[in-house]
Amino acid sequence: MLPTLAVDGDWILEDRLSLRFSKLVRGELVTAKSPLDPRRIVCKRIIGLPGDVICVDPTGQTTASTEHVVVPSGHVWLSGDNFSYSRDSRIYGPVPIALIQGKVRAKIKPLRGFTIYHNPVTYLD
Repeated sequence: MLPTLAVDGDWILEDRLSLRFSKLVRGELVTAKSPLDPRRIVCKRIIGLPGDVICVDPTGQTTASTEHVVVPSGHVWLSGDNFSYSRDSRIYGPVPIALIQGKVRAKIKPLRGFTIYHNPVTYLD
């Protein structure tokens, strides 16, 4: 999740309660069980919701993509912020919403990097 979160040393404030009371939103940072190894937790950004069409570039380069994926019902499309090096939905496909564990609300450590996360994405139809 570089540059948003470091691989080591950053502590986050995870909100698990709001998953029951609010919808997932494009652009939100979430924690989820890894689809590749359910013992691991990943932190990714929601890029697509059920019904969205995602243009996939598996190389992580900035070239145009020819592959399109429709996010199925009950799933989301997750992406890391360090697109070129991220293991995300480009590798493991749409992620079941049941694997989402919480929403990342803030980075709380290190203190000099304290950040409250607001959704920076504006979605255009």
